[in-house]
Amino acid sequence: MLILTTAVATGALTLSACGSRGDTKSGDGSKTTVVIGLDAPTTGELSALGLGIRNSAQLAIDNANKAGEVKGVTFKLEALDDKALPNAGQQNTTKLAGDKDVLGIVGPLNSGVAQSMQQVSKQNNLTLISPANTTPDLTQGPDWRKNKRARQFPTYFRTATTDEVQGAFDGQYAYEKLKTKKAYVIDDQKTYGVGLASSFKDQFTKLGGKIVGTEHVSPDDRDFKAVVSKVKSAKPDLVFYGGEYPASGPLSQQLKDGGVTVPLMGGDGMYSGDYIKLNKKAQGDYASSVGKPVEELPSAKKFIADYKAAGFKEAYEAYGGSTYDATWAVIQAVKAVVGDNDGKLPEDARKKVSEAMNKVTFDGVTGPVAFDKYGDTTNTMITAYQVDKGAWASRFSAEFKKLDKS
Repeated sequence: MLILTTAVATGALTLSACGSRGDTKSGDGSKTTVVIGLDAPTTGELSALGLGIRNSAQLAIDNANKAGEVKGVTFKLEALDDKALPNAGQQNTTKLAGDKDVLGIVGPLNSGVAQSMQQVSKQNNLTLISPANTTPDLTQGPDWRKNKRARQFPTYFRTATTDEVQGAFDGQYAYEKLKTKKAYVIDDQKTYGVGLASSFKDQFTKLGGKIVGTEHVSPDDRDFKAVVSKVKSAKPDLVFYGGEYPASGPLSQQLKDGGVTVPLMGGDGMYSGDYIKLNKKAQGDYASSVGKPVEELPSAKKFIADYKAAGFKEAYEAYGGSTYDATWAVIQAVKAVVGDNDGKLPEDARKKVSEAMNKVTFDGVTGPVAFDKYGDTTNTMITAYQVDKGAWASRFSAEFKKLDKS
């Protein structure tokens, strides 16, 4: 069950579509309500991740209200379900942009969904910050591979590092740490999966590895007999999958049932407890995820304790810590804007909040939080996990640029 704090103030604000402010009155004086929207798949096959995102954002808002983080401001979460569909994400963004109280949106989970939301958020000067998007194009443009990087949307930020970093980490980890020399690469044809697989291939081959085969599947596929046959004939040391756990779980099991006994490896879209539930032969498989495991971070102790105390039924999953930090970043931007305007939100609050996001910096659940000139997180830490005895176990963490080559 989603746990909400009791609102300090009630009523509606008189914000304009561009984010002007209004006050609500309560028994203890004048209060301004700021709504932070949330977009994630809270139903469907990716709901395990989406619900963890929703709950973690709610926790950040609850803690901000409880502590009076921004004097005179009460925060409220408006969570919408995108079902991992781009058109739903776009509709949700349009709906939130039309709510005069909304000054920022946390989400989405999927990079493909983000592509449908970015233009709407830009047109409305509305901050959009994802805890999970990793496709480089979203921040640095389609020509980033040619090192022609240009920020696409000044209102878009993320607390997850990019697939340029994650895919390269995976390629180097597979080649140098796992001693893999031959890899078979499969992607699900979605924005995230294709980008991740491409970065893996680039780094793996750059180091001397050989790609012995490639295949494209549909994210809705669950029967992989034809793929299994091709992979078995190629005799790889490792299979890399660019995609998400609803398909990669069955794929891994069918590969092993078909005699392909090497590990399956993927990125953060595979790093979920549900991957193991979907795959009786997940033992030994690998996945990377952005950041270090929150369980290993001193900075995350309070988050973990607070999440448990809040009584959420669902786990915070892979993006709990980064979602809390994304939500807290919006709260800190609002705090800065209020502080610069004599304790009140200015008429152009949305625009000011978006601008303030560029200067936000704090020690978060996942470590230091800040953004570069593209809106990307400055935290490039990645962790490799392996399934061991029915659970994901962390094996290696490093900033990609500092990955040990020994």
